Amino acid sequence: MISFENVCFHYENGTEKNCLQNINLTIQDGELILLCGESGCGKTTLTRLVNGLIPHFYTGNLSGQILVNGNDPSSTALYESAETVGSVFQNPRSQFFNVDTSSELVFGCENMGLAQAEIRRRLLQVTHDLNLHHLLDRSIFALSGGQKQKIACGSVAALEPEVIVLDEPSSNLDTASIRELAALLALWKSQGKTIVIAEHRLHYLSELADRIVLMDNGSIKKVFSRSIFSKLRNPELAQLGLRIINLNQLNPNACVTPKIKDTSPPLVIKNFNYAYSYCQLSLDIKHAKLPQKSIVAVIGHNGSGKTTFARCLCGLLKKCPGLLEIGDRSLPPKQRLKNCFMVMQDVNHQLFTESVLDELLISMETPDNNEAQRILESLNLSAFKDLHPMSLSGGQKQRVAIACAVASQHPIILFDEPTSGLDLVHMQQVAQNLQHLSELGKTQFVITHDPELILSACSHVMHLKDGQLFDQYPINQNSVSKILNFFTNETQPLSAERAV
Repeated sequence: MISFENVCFHYENGTEKNCLQNINLTIQDGELILLCGESGCGKTTLTRLVNGLIPHFYTGNLSGQILVNGNDPSSTALYESAETVGSVFQNPRSQFFNVDTSSELVFGCENMGLAQAEIRRRLLQVTHDLNLHHLLDRSIFALSGGQKQKIACGSVAALEPEVIVLDEPSSNLDTASIRELAALLALWKSQGKTIVIAEHRLHYLSELADRIVLMDNGSIKKVFSRSIFSKLRNPELAQLGLRIINLNQLNPNACVTPKIKDTSPPLVIKNFNYAYSYCQLSLDIKHAKLPQKSIVAVIGHNGSGKTTFARCLCGLLKKCPGLLEIGDRSLPPKQRLKNCFMVMQDVNHQLFTESVLDELLISMETPDNNEAQRILESLNLSAFKDLHPMSLSGGQKQRVAIACAVASQHPIILFDEPTSGLDLVHMQQVAQNLQHLSELGKTQFVITHDPELILSACSHVMHLKDGQLFDQYPINQNSVSKILNFFTNETQPLSAERAV
């Protein structure tokens, strides 16, 4: 059992938005508790109290009492807490210790001193449960973001903890992987494990969560039972700032018709192919043509080549021999670097300065404080302008990186999962900024597993499969069914009863 009694926490040098206030909550053994609410509402902080990262790693002012299976995590060494509580973080790279997948999966077991036969048994079991056969004995660095997340889940599952906390585990997963994650959660439930999960994507948890805890500004606003929560309709969810709980309720009429009909020469992609060291060809796109000023959703399953395509397009992978043609201009990799701005999947790689405002200013060719302030306001970031970017939540960091892209004024902007870790309101703000950038003449490529974002902002689709261009089409009333089919065919919620 997990209990919170009058728990308050303020991060050291933090703000009122990233703290907890008077948390009272009891979680019974075997329950799956879903924590939801807008980015920065305190979901991640609550999970850090369960696994002991607060106060052992994240310092601040903590009061009240927390008990996990009778022990106080704040006074228990982290290595002891890890035997009871397993953690899957929002950024899987932060919990990796090895360079190959198989070693990572058994790393925790080895540290526990388990016998080799037991380690092999657990490796075989977790490989089966999570369908990881194709990811064994591979370099961690050659995996996509979603594949890394699956390895992180596997390494935790191998420890067989009694309590598991997960922070945005689906943020970088494709449709098939989300269903596998739901099946894994159902399996853990059937094994009697206690699960605490912080999420913005709710559709795959609607039949798994026993209770839904809605948080707001560091407090528990309301607790729903599964039966009550499942009856909420989309307008009611939107009023609470929550995403939809059933992808079949996506509105085909919600797709946005581009406001700009561009008559300039198209953007042409030629001979984009790339292979990572010791790997087969990861990308092979011979030809693609798209209108300028379009917002292109790049979709496909994890490992289909989406991120590799983005890195080739913006010139980061210099060995890619392809060309990008815009009218009579032909841009090799070096020139593409000067014309493209990329918001990475892991935004920690591109946050450098001491304040959020400074991040925007160094992204501008000519720093303009007033324009930077306007951009921050459009993404609801004004309150954080003087804070260090690394002190923000994952969703807030994502919005800072998007703000930098807006400030950069580059003609081509690439976004790799721009709404991972974002709630409904901030997803809508991102969609509005994408449309605004299109109106300013920017061509954008958006790698995403988020159908709500696609319907809210995008004008075209590039569907990649096995590194190749599988399909390409404009988004309209005739083609929107393709998008819905791609995202709904394999993501129906899975109850614990059906999984066992």
